[in-house]
Amino acid sequence: MNKWYKDDKCNEGIIISSRVRLARNLKKYNFYNKLSSDDALKMIQDVKSSLLDSRTVFGQQFEYIPINTMNDNEKFSLVEKHVISPELMRNNKPCGVLVKDDETISIMLNEEDHIRIQAISPGDNIDEAFDLADKIDNLIEESVEYAFSEKYGYLTSCPTNVGTGLRASYMMHLPQLEKTGQMRSLVQAIAKFGITVRGIYGEGSDAMGCIYQVSNQVTLGQSEHDIIDNLKRVAAIIVKREIELENNAYKSAPDDIEDKIWRSYGILKAARKITGKEAMQLISNIMEGKNMGVSDIPKFNIQPVELMINIQPASIQVSQNTDMTPLERDRYRAEYIRNIIG
Repeated sequence: MNKWYKDDKCNEGIIISSRVRLARNLKKYNFYNKLSSDDALKMIQDVKSSLLDSRTVFGQQFEYIPINTMNDNEKFSLVEKHVISPELMRNNKPCGVLVKDDETISIMLNEEDHIRIQAISPGDNIDEAFDLADKIDNLIEESVEYAFSEKYGYLTSCPTNVGTGLRASYMMHLPQLEKTGQMRSLVQAIAKFGITVRGIYGEGSDAMGCIYQVSNQVTLGQSEHDIIDNLKRVAAIIVKREIELENNAYKSAPDDIEDKIWRSYGILKAARKITGKEAMQLISNIMEGKNMGVSDIPKFNIQPVELMINIQPASIQVSQNTDMTPLERDRYRAEYIRNIIG
C-alpha cells in the first residue's frame, strides 16, 4: 500500500497535503494530565477494541504501535512522516498510535487528549481528509462515550480545542513568501481570520525547505464546515500570493532562477556529504522551479516530498537500523540522494 506522500498530488502545486485532526476524550476517564497509568492502559484498550475488533474493513487496515516501547529514532521517524506529533513522542504515560497501512489515518492515544484522530490527504483535498476523520470518529463513538457538553461541545484538555475539537491544516510550500520576508506580515494578516502558520511539524517547530503548516486556531462556536470553509478561503489567498511572487521572480530574472535550480541539482547530484537543512533547501529550489513552469526541470526517481521525509535524521537511522553521528548521517544522506537522482 503506497503512503500518502508518494502520491503525485503532493507535488502538483503549493499545497502539499491536507490534514484534519479531531480531539476527543472518553467520559469515564480523567483527562490526560490527571490520568493514572493504569487508566491510561485501560483507555488504550477501549479504543483499540472499538476499531481493531470491529468487523469493518477499517479494522483490518490498522496496526497498533506502542510508543513507549520504541527507541528515540523510531519515535522521531514517525514525527518526520507526520504520523504522530512531537508531544506524543515525549509522553511518559502509556501511549500509542493506531496507524492505517497507507498512513493516511493515525489515531494518537494519550497525547494531550485521550484520542487525536488525524487524517491526511495528498494535495489540496481537505474535504476528503475530513470525511476520513469523521468516519473513524463515528466508528469509535459506537463503542465508547465521549466527554461532551450540550453547551460547549466536545470537551478537551486545551480550551482552544473545545467545541468541535477540529484542527484543519494545509502543508504548504511557500519559498517566495519566505524569501521576500512577507511571512511575518502574512501571519499577522491571517490571524484576524483565526488562522495561524506553524513549522513543518506543527506547533513549536520551525519551517524546513520553505514548508509550513497553515491551520485554524479556534474551534469553539464554529461548526466543522465553517472552520474548513474559512481555512479554504485563507489558503486560496496565500496560494494566489505565492504564485504571483513566483511568476514575478521568474519573469524579472529567468537566468538567475534557472541557474539556482541547476546549481541545486548539481550539488545534490555530486555532494559527498550534506546536512538535512541544506538538502531540504536545495530540493525546495527544484520544487519551486517546477511550480514556476521552468522547462527541463530535473526529475527524481521518487517524489520530492518523499525524498524530504527519507533524508530526515531519524528516518535515515531507522532505515539503516543503527545510530549514526551527524557526519555519518551527512555522508549517507548524500549517497542516498545521489542514488535517487541516478
